[in-house]
Amino acid sequence: MKTATEPIIKEAGKEYSTLNLGPTHPATHGIFQNILKMDGEIIMEAEPMAGYIHRAFEKIAEHKPYYQITTLTDRLNYCSSPINNMGWHMTMEKLIGCEVPKRAQYLRVIIMELSRIADHLVCNSVIGVDSGAMTVFLYVFQTREHIYEIFEEICGARLTTNIGRIGGMERDFNATTWKKLKEVVEEIPKILEEFEKLLVRNRIFMDRAIGCGPISAERALNYGFTGPNLRATGVDYDVRVMNPYSSYQDFKFIVPVGQNGDVYDRFMVREQEMWESLSIIKQAMATIPDGPFHANVPEFYLPPKEEVYNNMEALIYHFKIVMGENEVPKGEVYHSVEGGNGELGFYLVSDGGRCAYRLHFRRPCFIYYQAYPEIIKGGFLSDAILTMSAMNVIAGELDA
Repeated sequence: MKTATEPIIKEAGKEYSTLNLGPTHPATHGIFQNILKMDGEIIMEAEPMAGYIHRAFEKIAEHKPYYQITTLTDRLNYCSSPINNMGWHMTMEKLIGCEVPKRAQYLRVIIMELSRIADHLVCNSVIGVDSGAMTVFLYVFQTREHIYEIFEEICGARLTTNIGRIGGMERDFNATTWKKLKEVVEEIPKILEEFEKLLVRNRIFMDRAIGCGPISAERALNYGFTGPNLRATGVDYDVRVMNPYSSYQDFKFIVPVGQNGDVYDRFMVREQEMWESLSIIKQAMATIPDGPFHANVPEFYLPPKEEVYNNMEALIYHFKIVMGENEVPKGEVYHSVEGGNGELGFYLVSDGGRCAYRLHFRRPCFIYYQAYPEIIKGGFLSDAILTMSAMNVIAGELDA
């Protein structure tokens, strides 16, 4: 492969051009580069280059107390930060043997499914933008904004949320949160129906998306695909069903699957998943049990501020938790959740010290982006842009 500094390549009487797609091209929706060998508009070869925003999260995690690692997970897939947060908390709970109260588990499910809807709204509307339909992107962002307002009410943040705590939730939902949640639950069906009317059977969109950027189920499994990109090929693997966590076994929902593994199938799988997420949220709201919203683990759960200010024991616990002075069991655990892009896993090795001996983030983006050159080879440049959007490549998750 020639570099982007050599724009013309001559091979056996054939002349090719080299195109540098990225790392800061607006169509890539992130900071990563692809050096393309082009025969006119046809992509002959592609060489991806990642690492432009590599921030060494795993190495940082080995030097930070467990309590402080949550903020690193925010910056992975920042379109659905709360799912990353919950996944890390559950990993720590597995290590310390903490049983989270049922109410806290249901609250987590509501937040995670709201995050999934927000993530899929962004991805599917961006697919619309890259096929020439800007209207849908502007339209659905109103709903995403309302979801972020709920996050803000719960934890004070919108994008990088740092939501929840090891052992449960930082606080229970207040009356304003429940009010906004009910409003969003009523709003989402109207938005999705309108969104689908604009795109699903739109002839221009269908012509652009059907048959664009396909991958077979066998190749997807060989690469290690998970999430919507795998389910679009017809494989019904979902972590929430295969390895239920946070009481997902209590809820009824289907796992949408596609058939051809192309852009249209990825779009439709995510579209249907939003309806299923909405159903799960409604079930959780209707059946949420009473009880505490966090486990009785004072060694890991920050005490209330009023106690910290007025009680010496609470002040000591607060200091020890934040600074990582509490004993952590030795062990090796892996826990995964169904993130917006697929199986988001945390492999944690503890040697009993104040920091993780080793922490590895299994980022779905990093895995399926390796298949991108194979998927776009032989296709048009415009199809490569649309394929990247449909795969939902998030640079923050890709590089970590």
